Amino acid sequence: MAEEYIAVDWGSTHLRAWHTRSGEFVNTLALPCGVTRMGQDTAEEIFQRHLAPWRGNDAIPVVMAGMIGSESGWLPVPYLPCPATLEAPGEQRCAVAKGVWIVPGLKSARHGVYNVMRGEETQLLGAYELAPASCYVMPGTHCKWVPVAERQVAGFDTVMTGELHHLLLTHSLVGQSLPAQKEDEQAFHRGLETGLEAPSVLPRLFETRAAWLLGALARESVSDYLSGLLIGAEVAAQSAQLRPESVVVVGSEVLVARYLKAFSLAGITASACDGERAFVRGIGRIMDAGK
Repeated sequence: MAEEYIAVDWGSTHLRAWHTRSGEFVNTLALPCGVTRMGQDTAEEIFQRHLAPWRGNDAIPVVMAGMIGSESGWLPVPYLPCPATLEAPGEQRCAVAKGVWIVPGLKSARHGVYNVMRGEETQLLGAYELAPASCYVMPGTHCKWVPVAERQVAGFDTVMTGELHHLLLTHSLVGQSLPAQKEDEQAFHRGLETGLEAPSVLPRLFETRAAWLLGALARESVSDYLSGLLIGAEVAAQSAQLRPESVVVVGSEVLVARYLKAFSLAGITASACDGERAFVRGIGRIMDAGK
């Protein structure tokens, strides 16, 4: 593994960075200044203020991934087309300053169906090193389902489960006039069961409102029920389509746990991989390949 480097996950809302030396974190950073929240500052100005001091005389290499490579970021870096090897994005990283690179994302165009990712391609490379599998599920605002065969990505799917949950709860009739929401494991499990049994989820959405309106669902438990419903429907539909032999769920502890429950209830074996660890490992793998 590379002796010393800085890994930067610069997304839409947050900037996260890890200064790694001999496999240990020397410095870490997490700021709410993603590319949609930079205000009057440029990406380069934010980089100079928060990350450049870690580099001393610019001797420490920096590899960035995520929306920093979009038109809203530091420099637009074109997507690489699928099929692509796991290593391809790192091999074609783009220099934006001395010793500073941005990793391109991936794009998929199959039978008139289009998809893009930025940041997940780097996390995917690290996850494959840590936990080889035939399919990776990467939950978040927009969940990625990525089959991998012989270190190649032929294509991938994006499911807007996280964003849909937010929109339904905050901007639709489903969540209108609800009190503050509380954790409710039973409601989440009930939602999972419904979603797994009926992945054609559209009719279930108004039923969710009717359930709390008629007292069959606690008003403060709608968020967890809706989360279970959407995740269950996603897992049922995607698993039926992809029929993966082995699944690794990559992400934060809370979200990964929710998806693992869905897979378990569906009778599908799945394991977990920490998203931050996978990202940093992916950047390290890119640095190793560039030596």
